[in-house]
Amino acid sequence: MASTGRDVVLAVGLVGICLGGAAVFVKAAVETGGGVPVLPIVTVLLLAAGVALARWSIVPGSRRSTARRPGPPDPFGPGAPAPCAPSAAGPEAPRLPEVDSGALDHAAVDADGFEHTVAALCARDGCPQVEVVGGAGDLGADVIATTADGLRVVIQCKHYGEGNRVGSQDLQRFGGTCFAVHEADVAIVVTTSDFTAPATEYATACNIVCVDGDGLAAWTESLTPPPWDAAAAVRAEG
Repeated sequence: MASTGRDVVLAVGLVGICLGGAAVFVKAAVETGGGVPVLPIVTVLLLAAGVALARWSIVPGSRRSTARRPGPPDPFGPGAPAPCAPSAAGPEAPRLPEVDSGALDHAAVDADGFEHTVAALCARDGCPQVEVVGGAGDLGADVIATTADGLRVVIQCKHYGEGNRVGSQDLQRFGGTCFAVHEADVAIVVTTSDFTAPATEYATACNIVCVDGDGLAAWTESLTPPPWDAAAAVRAEG
């Protein structure tokens, strides 16, 4: 604003000087009795007016200014960072733990080791999170796993001999905690032996999956899908 005012004052002053000079020239010519040279005076005035107008037209911020004001910078112009392209790759899938075949030998372990072999089966078949929680005060849960689809699987492990079958009381104790306490999406009882008929009936009524010795062998050899897949298929049919 200060620069604009200064330029205007200079332009007006220039015109005033020219006009004053012309007036002195005319007065001198009249006093000496000579004629008034109209053409030179008009020429001088036109030149002064032209200079003043030209000066005014280039004053920044004036109404006659023809200078192009700079616009906002082009975000994609030279020197600007290139726009980020969307990543074609999706989120990485969680890495599954490697399971050695020896970890699946149910016959070579005791009751505590059996829980770990069942946990190894869950890891092998795609559960990214598997935890062995069996012990005193476990309230019936020996293994808790999360499937790739986000299902919470709660498993009770029964490492019994051939003549010792899992009875209905075992199922009832597990049935009272697997859903209400452990919040299972799929509840499973796995045994190396077999189930009594009342135990199987109770499990069916409570949507508990029973895996006996033959079913465990088939699961271990990958001859059947994991028991949580079978439970999902049953639910879909229902």
